[in-house]
Amino acid sequence: MKPATDDAPRRRIPRTANRISLAAEEIFHAPYPEPDEMVFLARNLVQVTLPHSDPGDVPVWGRTNGNLTLTIKPDWTLDPQTNQPTCLGLPYGTIPRLLLFWITTETLRQKSRKITLGDSLSGFMRELDLTPTGGRWGSIPRLKKQMERLFRAKISFEERRTDGELKGTRWLDMPVAPQGELWWNHQQPDQSSLLGSWIELGEAFYDSILAAPVPVDLRALLALKNSPLALDLYAWSTYRTHRVNRSGRKAFIPWRGLAKQFGGDYANVKDFKRKAKQVLRKVQAVYPGLVLEDRDGGFNLCPGRTAVRKSAAETF
Repeated sequence: MKPATDDAPRRRIPRTANRISLAAEEIFHAPYPEPDEMVFLARNLVQVTLPHSDPGDVPVWGRTNGNLTLTIKPDWTLDPQTNQPTCLGLPYGTIPRLLLFWITTETLRQKSRKITLGDSLSGFMRELDLTPTGGRWGSIPRLKKQMERLFRAKISFEERRTDGELKGTRWLDMPVAPQGELWWNHQQPDQSSLLGSWIELGEAFYDSILAAPVPVDLRALLALKNSPLALDLYAWSTYRTHRVNRSGRKAFIPWRGLAKQFGGDYANVKDFKRKAKQVLRKVQAVYPGLVLEDRDGGFNLCPGRTAVRKSAAETF
C-alpha cells in the first residue's frame, strides 16, 4: 500500500472499505488461510481485551466477562530530566492488539520465552501496512510508546467461583515481559530491524499462550486493522463459533453483556450496539462463517465454518 499522505483523513473510509472488499473477495475464493497466513492470540485475551482509547494515567483499568475480570496496571519510571515518578501509561488501540497477535504467534513458533524483536516483527509491521516512519506523528513514536506500555504492563485475571454455599476467587497475575531491551535509531526510521531488541515473557504469560491459543486469519486482520473493536469482535467471533460448533447449539449474546465485555469506551449500551452492528457487518465480510440471527436484546451466534482449518491449527 502507498504511504499516508496529507489527505489521509479524507481517504481513510474508502481505503478501509476497499481493503475489506478486497479481503472479502480473496477469502470467498480461498476460505481458509495458508499456514503462513495464520496468526494466534491467547484465549484469555480474546475473552477480555485492552482499552480502545487512552484511559489516561490511571492506576488500574479493567473489563469483565461473566465471572472473569481482566485488570491491567501500568508500570512507572523516573523521568531522567526531573527525576520524578512518571506513569508509562496503559496500552490501548490497535497497535498493542496487533503486537499481541505477533507475540503469541512467535511464541508458538519458537517455543521460547525470549523473543527477538528483529526482522520478523518488521516484516509483520510491513504486512499490516505499518511501515516505520519518523517524526512526531510517524509510526515509530507510536509503536515505541505502545511497546513500552504493553511489555511493561501487568495483566491480571480474576475468576469468581461458587460451589454450593462456598464462594471463592481465583487470580493470576501476569507481567507481560519482566525483562527486555528496546533499541531505536531515530535517524533511520525505515530500519529493517529493531537493532537487537528483545523481550523475555513472564512465565505465567508464556504458559497462558501455550495453553490455549486461538487461530485467526491474517488476511482478515489486515482488513480490520484500523478498528480496535473490529479486531476484538473478529477474534471473539472465531473463538465463539468454534465453541458453538462443538456444542451444536446456538448461543444467545445479549447486547448488554457484550457491551460490558468490549464496550467500556462507550457511553451506554445503545451507543455500543449501534457501533457493534456496523463493525460486525465488516467482520462478517471477511469471516463469512460467522452466522448471526437478530433477537430482542441481542443476537444468536450460530454454528458455522471456522476461520481456519482445524487440522492446520492443531499441527502448527
